Amino acid sequence: MNIDFDKILATGAQLADSAKKTAVDLANKGKKQVDLLNAQTRLHKTQRQLGALVYSLAKNGEENDLLVKKYVEAISRIEEEIEELKKREAEQTATESANSPLVYTYTMEQEEPAAETEKVCPQCGALVEEDALFCKHCGTQL
Repeated sequence: MNIDFDKILATGAQLADSAKKTAVDLANKGKKQVDLLNAQTRLHKTQRQLGALVYSLAKNGEENDLLVKKYVEAISRIEEEIEELKKREAEQTATESANSPLVYTYTMEQEEPAAETEKVCPQCGALVEEDALFCKHCGTQL
């Protein structure tokens, strides 16, 4: 029986390269999933802040169309970012499917949001949520 050590070494090197490529692909896919989840979290928070603002304004009989418009624009930008992330992921998945018979599917669990804290608006001194994009009283971008 003749053992070809060179062939075994070459096969081992090919397998190691394949494993490395797969690990890099998985890491990149995971990063893209995290980016998408972060954008979706920002969208949710901004939508919640807009709802709280509209409620607060309605409850107090006030209007602040400029501030509401700023929140709507911020939401639109985040939605565009999410669509772009989804588009890039779909393109990459299509490319991977064409190049490889293996398709990986990952599901990432979303962490529970931390308890909300408040901070002070630098313009008017009003208390605002820690993650607020704009002051709900004066409209200053935070």
